[in-house]
Amino acid sequence: MTRTISTIILILLLSAGCATVSQINLISTPQEQEMGRQFSQEVEKEVRLIRDPLVASYVDDLGQLLVTHSERSDIPYHIKVVDTDEVNAFALPGGYLYVNRGLIQTAENESELAGVMGHEIGHVVGRHGARQMTKALGLQVLLGAVAGQDPGLARQVAAEMAGVGAGLTLLKYGREAENEADGYAVQEAYDAGIAPEGMATFFEKLMALHDEAPEEGGIARLFSTHPPTRERVEHARADIARLPAKKGLRKDSPRFQKVRAYLNEKYPMKKKAKK
Repeated sequence: MTRTISTIILILLLSAGCATVSQINLISTPQEQEMGRQFSQEVEKEVRLIRDPLVASYVDDLGQLLVTHSERSDIPYHIKVVDTDEVNAFALPGGYLYVNRGLIQTAENESELAGVMGHEIGHVVGRHGARQMTKALGLQVLLGAVAGQDPGLARQVAAEMAGVGAGLTLLKYGREAENEADGYAVQEAYDAGIAPEGMATFFEKLMALHDEAPEEGGIARLFSTHPPTRERVEHARADIARLPAKKGLRKDSPRFQKVRAYLNEKYPMKKKAKK
């Protein structure tokens, strides 16, 4: 894209208003994938990954199953596990997904893990990451970073995505994006043969944990970026209720329980201090 074209697009966006900037994508799929690739390299300098095949292959297999039944299965997805107690997951533009160990350990069954992973895949499907970054950083800045003109930006974004930055502004999606990602997650799980109720039950569990210890680091971080509100639970349950009855939907799997038990033994979660 030439400087003149970039300038014209930027002027059109500014004249259209901020709402338009957040709703449209002027970044092509190859640009979005390159953005994700660059940012993922920086993220992986900030976090420690779990590469144990027992864990990594299971999470990737579950994620790829959901991707197969998503509305954006025509791009490759790169799914990895982060070694941290924090109960969270995040997706970069272009199909780069990171699942925290603490999320796997907190989920009680496979459907709960699938619900959260499906939600993050939903952000990729909806291209919410590219939209949010365009809104927060500006189109020219993003295109410059993709073109290699601003390598420092990739490091800045990676720090925020990995939880190092103070604001984590790039992970804060609006209500519409969150509800859309939830809807994608429900449909993906259902189509993949997994009980979609897992996302709703996991949200309810997180709300209860937050009520017990609102300042607890891992839960507090999730609430600051992807708040599992009562409204979201109601929306998810409404989406589930509209699905046709389907036999054989699985809530759990021996493989999930094996991975969870392994993680709990090798990485005991910190106990919350009683008040």
